[in-house]
Amino acid sequence: MNNKGAPSQAPGSPAEPRARLPLRLGVLVSGRGSNLQAILDACRAGEVPGQVVVVVSSRPQAYALQRARFAGVPALVLAPGDFPSRQVYDAALADLLDAWGVDLVCLAGFVRILGPEFVRRFAGRILNVHPSLLPAFGGPGMYGDRVHQAVLRSGAKISGCTVHLVDETPDGGPIVLQAAVPVHDHDTVDTLAARVAEQEHRLYPLAIRLYALGRLAVRGRRVVVLDQAATGKKLAGSASVAGGGHPAAAVREGGRS
Repeated sequence: MNNKGAPSQAPGSPAEPRARLPLRLGVLVSGRGSNLQAILDACRAGEVPGQVVVVVSSRPQAYALQRARFAGVPALVLAPGDFPSRQVYDAALADLLDAWGVDLVCLAGFVRILGPEFVRRFAGRILNVHPSLLPAFGGPGMYGDRVHQAVLRSGAKISGCTVHLVDETPDGGPIVLQAAVPVHDHDTVDTLAARVAEQEHRLYPLAIRLYALGRLAVRGRRVVVLDQAATGKKLAGSASVAGGGHPAAAVREGGRS
């Protein structure tokens, strides 16, 4: 296996049949990978019933690749410049994730907008964390320090972070969890970003845990966190599953809007 392709079919390969848990996570990165580290740490500590089986970066120089390799996780590079179009890139990325048997795709500082075909292929199975309280300060071009700069320019008193399911609208998918962070008068981009990141590192693993346990139900534009006692009934009862019936997809309840 090289660092740009799918694994070969060998004993223990990620494409072998698997049980639903532990959830097989594929993490997409482009930068430092602090949220990737939070996910890796939570999986290792047993806080998330899952395993990061592959990390894919759009940038070969991303420090997140080193974090993955240090944790013993395959770290691959899929550079957009190596592909003739966005559609071809997205298809190759989707094929790669499928080859590794990924149940849930986690965007962790991935600075590319995924196209509609990719999103439909993994419908209900993509999470993203964004460094603001969406829908504020989101959308195309709003990522990383750009978000915090916009927050400070606006004079907003509260910022925060959001974990959401990904749909075809950038930063527009149903919100799973949010955490508020106060904006202080003396804040800089760096100080605000550091406090928001603390909440991201707490919130993202929690959202993945809830997803893995089948406790997220999508009702129209809302995501409801199901009680543990009700989860079995919800999953076995009238609820249908988003994402073409994939067993790990977030539950989308019928008859609600």
